[in-house]
Amino acid sequence: MTYEDLGYNTTLEKYKNEQNLNSFLLGRIVLEHKDRYTIKTPDNEFDGELIGKLRFTVQDRYDLPAVGDWVAFSEYDETKALIHAIYPRKSIIERQAVGKSGHIQIIATNIDYGLIVQSANRDFNLNRLERYLTICNASNVNPIIVISKVDLISNEELSFILNQINKRIKEVPVITVNNQENGYNALQSVIQKGKTYCLLGSSGVGKSTLLNNLAGSQQMKTAQISTAVNKGKHVTTHRELIVLNSGGILIDNPGMREIGITDTAIGLETTFETIVEYAQNCKFKNCTHIHEKGCAVLQGVTDGFIDEAAYQNFQKMEKEKLHFESDLQESKKKAKKFGKMVKNFKKQRGDTKY
Repeated sequence: MTYEDLGYNTTLEKYKNEQNLNSFLLGRIVLEHKDRYTIKTPDNEFDGELIGKLRFTVQDRYDLPAVGDWVAFSEYDETKALIHAIYPRKSIIERQAVGKSGHIQIIATNIDYGLIVQSANRDFNLNRLERYLTICNASNVNPIIVISKVDLISNEELSFILNQINKRIKEVPVITVNNQENGYNALQSVIQKGKTYCLLGSSGVGKSTLLNNLAGSQQMKTAQISTAVNKGKHVTTHRELIVLNSGGILIDNPGMREIGITDTAIGLETTFETIVEYAQNCKFKNCTHIHEKGCAVLQGVTDGFIDEAAYQNFQKMEKEKLHFESDLQESKKKAKKFGKMVKNFKKQRGDTKY
């Protein structure tokens, strides 16, 4: 294995030289667990943690390593490591943190392609598919739709699903896979050496089975769908980066039942390009596309040029985005207020080093 097999490129090499990081070892985060990180090099794996300076200057989640990151580190005690710097990220896939208003959760970094997996027999949902597309588009990640378990439905049912996708989603590759012989050949053919792919989807859609087939070995446990509630079981419990024999790099994820949209207008504009194009012809620049007279978007829905379900989904995600932006601003105000309080406290006690 080489650094190129892990996704290393000339941009990262240039940064290393410019920042004088040549004295440090180089590796990629393949596993994250609280404040501990598994760092992979072509020859070894290290159990890493942040140096004190980095740990005490953290301001938000973006300042901490995530699966997919490249880091500069030093080795101690054979397989232990101290992380000194995080290399710049070319992409970040994120969502709203579950149960935490105004907070984000980083799913993975430095991703080239997002494999959006939905199962044909139980999980297929166009609205959810558009949510994943919005996350990918906002992150500058190329989406690929993967419909799994197509051997469990009829050809007529599969045709119906593909027609639904083609009607609402344009210019995004769609690949079908099944657990029969050669059922993953089409997906295998798009995996490129040195490129990083992130699996996105709910529990039970077959992400772990897909990973095992691409890897050619049992990398992840698999489980049956719960017959009691018809929901997938959480087999994957953490994010992990795996280098495939074919040369590609795959990041597996726990299933996501909630896919909250962050403050990413570009993602919505790319996913709902038709709606945005119609919005340019609205009578008012600040049109909400809900009730205004002269709204080109509403007229497009009425005339059948804009899919009504897509329009409703767009409105729902737009409201989520605005709500997240409001929560984010409130969180920043509270953090700023707390910072001033700490600073004043140190000043009052005579601590000049604040």
